[in-house]
Amino acid sequence: MSQGDVPALGLPRLHLRRTASTNDRARELAEAGAPHGTLVTADEQSAGRGRQGRAWSAPAGHALLLSVVLRDPPSLLPLHAAVAVAETVAGVALDAAVGIKWPNDVHLDGRKVAGILAEGRPQEGWAVLGIGLNAAVRLGDLPAELHDTAATLGLQPSQREGVLAALLRELERALVLTTGDLLDAWRARDALRGREIRWSGGSGTAAGVDGDGRLVVELDGGGRTTLDAGEVHLGRV
Repeated sequence: MSQGDVPALGLPRLHLRRTASTNDRARELAEAGAPHGTLVTADEQSAGRGRQGRAWSAPAGHALLLSVVLRDPPSLLPLHAAVAVAETVAGVALDAAVGIKWPNDVHLDGRKVAGILAEGRPQEGWAVLGIGLNAAVRLGDLPAELHDTAATLGLQPSQREGVLAALLRELERALVLTTGDLLDAWRARDALRGREIRWSGGSGTAAGVDGDGRLVVELDGGGRTTLDAGEVHLGRV
């Protein structure tokens, strides 16, 4: 597929001042037949969520909160999305280190600046891609427990629309990457490779991702394993 054939994202668009979750609203639209590229944005979410059921917290009018309806999404959608978000962040924070913490949290100088949640019904050929990006968030306005782990682009609220436009362009490009090009782009931003990690089933050293997007881990006792879901943390127990 050539760049000119890339399906456009962002229209039609529904913008809400406040909603429970942009993903929930986008799912409703998808189930009702909304076309590929339908975009839901909001200034504030009362029940925003990330992976593992965690809440996504952001002050009203300062984060970029969006969900996109995708028809016939790629199987490695979370990785496609992570690459797109990372490239968007890198385009704004030119002198900062931008990385992806498997599978799809985007970090800025080692702190989380964006989260991604893909949900859908593969059997019906659609998915909803939710993205929360701290575009204009002031860290002091976040809950105290996030002050040491969250990052922000430090923009003004009025600049969120420009970031949204850039993100949609990057997502259009990322969605048509071949698997090989996608994995190359993801690995170039890999924030875990070579680092000690732990998860509910053990610990080891992150060794990149395989061709299916699974995290490869070199085990402490020798050998390797792969993780295809779940949460990983830096450091040993």
